[in-house]
Amino acid sequence: MPSDLMERPRPAADTSGPRFGSVRSLSKSGSHRIAYAEWGDPAAEKVAICVHGLTRQGRDFDPLALALAQFGYRVFCPDLPGRGRSDWLADPADYDLQQYVLDMTMLLARSRATQVDWVGTSLGALIGFQIASMPKSPIRRMVVNDVGPFLPSKALARLGKYIGAVPKSLPNFHAAEAYFREILAPYGNLGDSEWFHLTTHSIDRGDDGRYRLLVDPGIGRAFKNVSYYSVSMWRQWDAMRCPTLILRGLHSDLLTAEIARDMLRRGPPTKLIEFPECGHAPSLLNRRQIGPVVRWLTEADPA
Repeated sequence: MPSDLMERPRPAADTSGPRFGSVRSLSKSGSHRIAYAEWGDPAAEKVAICVHGLTRQGRDFDPLALALAQFGYRVFCPDLPGRGRSDWLADPADYDLQQYVLDMTMLLARSRATQVDWVGTSLGALIGFQIASMPKSPIRRMVVNDVGPFLPSKALARLGKYIGAVPKSLPNFHAAEAYFREILAPYGNLGDSEWFHLTTHSIDRGDDGRYRLLVDPGIGRAFKNVSYYSVSMWRQWDAMRCPTLILRGLHSDLLTAEIARDMLRRGPPTKLIEFPECGHAPSLLNRRQIGPVVRWLTEADPA
């Protein structure tokens, strides 16, 4: 992280590691549990919600959450249903944006915050679009990590193909790490410790000694026919009012340069940062990517 951030005073209270909790939410098929990791002083006034991408989970944000906690934030990093330590939904048809918005509304209620800052990677940002576009939205500022209000069909088809090929299990940790190094290659040139972190929190060892991925293959149901359509959320984007920081991997196929330019011309007040070393999506695991996010969220609001 940039040295000017590292030299800022840090609160002494409870920033060393995450606490774990859960909230109950509802789908059309019944009740389910949403797990989350929480960082920072439980009494902190500033609250951030960090929501992961399509097949990921909340522990992807550990380094960013720790950095924000050191600047006085209380940070919630949930696992969306069907991912991480959260419950799988009884009916795969329930995995949709409106369900995720409901689930995150329950988490917002748990936070007891009247205002929050929202950091969303890909799907996590789309959920944020929906919430931020609503009247009296609680979102003060938003960080949009490599997604836009228009999702090209070609990129959606790639994601659908990836979900359809998720292995049922892997024989050992080495095989699991090799899988993530391949499938998450667009994250860029990560170090061994970062790949180890991503792998450790993405798998669980079964009684047979094999490792299963902490993701429900049923989430891919929504991608069954994506070759035939694109997705547009421009209406939500235009309704947003919160200052927004857009992060883009220079080689991203989901947030193209053209879509990013359109986002700057319309909708909320925006700033764009591009990272040349990656595609979809910047991992937010290293200081070079974390620093600008922390600096932007903690800078004073304009008078």
